[in-house]
Amino acid sequence: MNEYDYIIIGAGASGLLLADAMLNDSFFDNKKILILDKDPKNSNDRTWCFWEEGKGPFHKIVHKKWDTIHFQGDDVFKRTDIAPYSYKMIRSIDFYNHYLGRIKESTNITFVQEALVDLKESATEVIIITTNSTYTGKYLFNSLFDYKMATGQKKYPVLQQHFVGWVIKTDKPIFNASEVTYMDFSIPQKGNTRFMYVLPYSNDTALIEYTLFSEQLLPKAEYEAAIKEYLVDRFKCDTYEIIEKEAGSIPMTAYDFREHHTKRIRYIGTAGGWAKPSTGYTLMSTANKIPKLIEHIKQGEPLQKLKLKNKFWFYDMLFLDVLHYNNGNGHAIFESIFKAIKPQMVFKFLDEKTSLKEDFIYINSCPKTPFIKALIRRLF
Repeated sequence: MNEYDYIIIGAGASGLLLADAMLNDSFFDNKKILILDKDPKNSNDRTWCFWEEGKGPFHKIVHKKWDTIHFQGDDVFKRTDIAPYSYKMIRSIDFYNHYLGRIKESTNITFVQEALVDLKESATEVIIITTNSTYTGKYLFNSLFDYKMATGQKKYPVLQQHFVGWVIKTDKPIFNASEVTYMDFSIPQKGNTRFMYVLPYSNDTALIEYTLFSEQLLPKAEYEAAIKEYLVDRFKCDTYEIIEKEAGSIPMTAYDFREHHTKRIRYIGTAGGWAKPSTGYTLMSTANKIPKLIEHIKQGEPLQKLKLKNKFWFYDMLFLDVLHYNNGNGHAIFESIFKAIKPQMVFKFLDEKTSLKEDFIYINSCPKTPFIKALIRRLF
């Protein structure tokens, strides 16, 4: 009764996108698939943002999109039309409703709200023990991430993209609803890489997020004090209603998570190193990796044999090495890049779609000394 061909732990972005890909592929029509998550997935617990050209696979659930971005630093101030790209946002509640709705209508995929307690792998199956039941599956895809997965080694630094965000509503229109503040480094850096991120939903409602690329989290009060100060300094606003709050931490590391994979267990999403190491953007990175995983599953190869590394992994590794050795240098790197090249080229590079010639243009826009030092440390 509790025997399945495939078990997916976690009904977040990677788990639901993997299940949906299986739903859309006839290879899996006669396979029994189970999705386990401890939460009912009925609340808006996060937002995902990304950029793309035209309509993409998520166009039906995009909550808001913008065609202009604002970047600001000590000596850079840019407001740029990003055509042919648009910057887009998806609310998690819309994502869950859409994909779980499709899954619940299927005949071979089952969603169960239970928490994982333990898992064991044998030569022929994986045994899953939850708070209520025991399940067996031929293969397991696990999206549950623990920082200990990456911090038990010293070869690759582990930074965090950590943030606190407020969705606020003001008494008067103070935001430009057509423009995203992608990165504002004009705030005090305090020895770290710190910036403000603003997603305006309308002229009087916006998500204001205080974000750091660093190793250690801050006390919650420090994030919130920075948001309050920014609202006063930039928008001259000290009266507002806080509608929602969010907080998070995304790993930024070039560590190879493959050592955790086995013949029958594959870690996916953040737990599999699918978050873009240099930025923390996860949704589109995950969407691009799912088809490769699906093809690998269909070939019947052991799950740990799938390799996803490319040249951009090496670029990301050097960038994180630079931030690790001098975390306060991050703003100078981003300012140098946005000062020298258009955001469209930045997006194309971060999408891992640039040619070697375009890679050189992007790399040449960065400060040379810290990256040369990082390269020498890696080589010697």
